[in-house]
Amino acid sequence: MPRKPSQHIVPHKDGWAVKKGGASRAAAVTETQQEAIDKGIEIAKSQGTELVIHGKDGKIREKNSYGNDPFPPKG
Repeated sequence: MPRKPSQHIVPHKDGWAVKKGGASRAAAVTETQQEAIDKGIEIAKSQGTELVIHGKDGKIREKNSYGNDPFPPKG
């Protein structure tokens, strides 16, 4: 079964954006990173996907999964 694209919190010229992995357009743009995270969590929970939070430098600083994770984790 193919994996659903993750939601990413990324820097944007107008603040912060919530973007689906591989998408060119943002699902939402907010003034603060926390607002983007809150919106991203809402989207990730509804879609059962992972939320990837990037810092101002674009590097990944945190990941949270809201999908069906195997327990115990593989590997």
